[in-house]
Amino acid sequence: MMTSKRRTAKRRPSSSRQVFDPFVALADPTRRRLLELLRDGERSVQDLAGDFDVTRSAISQHLRVLRDTDLVEEHRMGRHRLYRIRAAALREVFAWIKQYEQFWDARIDQLQDVLNVEADREKHRA
Repeated sequence: MMTSKRRTAKRRPSSSRQVFDPFVALADPTRRRLLELLRDGERSVQDLAGDFDVTRSAISQHLRVLRDTDLVEEHRMGRHRLYRIRAAALREVFAWIKQYEQFWDARIDQLQDVLNVEADREKHRA
């Protein structure tokens, strides 16, 4: 009787782990810079890569992360892949950050009150 050996697929280590959290994607300065470059409209990978001192492949990997988190979208035009910002995903990020605006406004107001008190004390000492 012949026994069969079950082959298991070897897992290759991933050079870029998948990121689906837009805040993790935005934590990288290269990806933030890519979004800045895309503010004015869609651009190709080749065009974007010209603004960096890394390979076009590295820029493609960063764009893939931005695409996987829905921060950018890609479409093909001939041989070129063009990328543009997805405003809807950025609105979600903005909405999350905006909820802290009141917190920081209150803290800044408190700091201003303290500084005004100190400034008044200085005037009275002089």
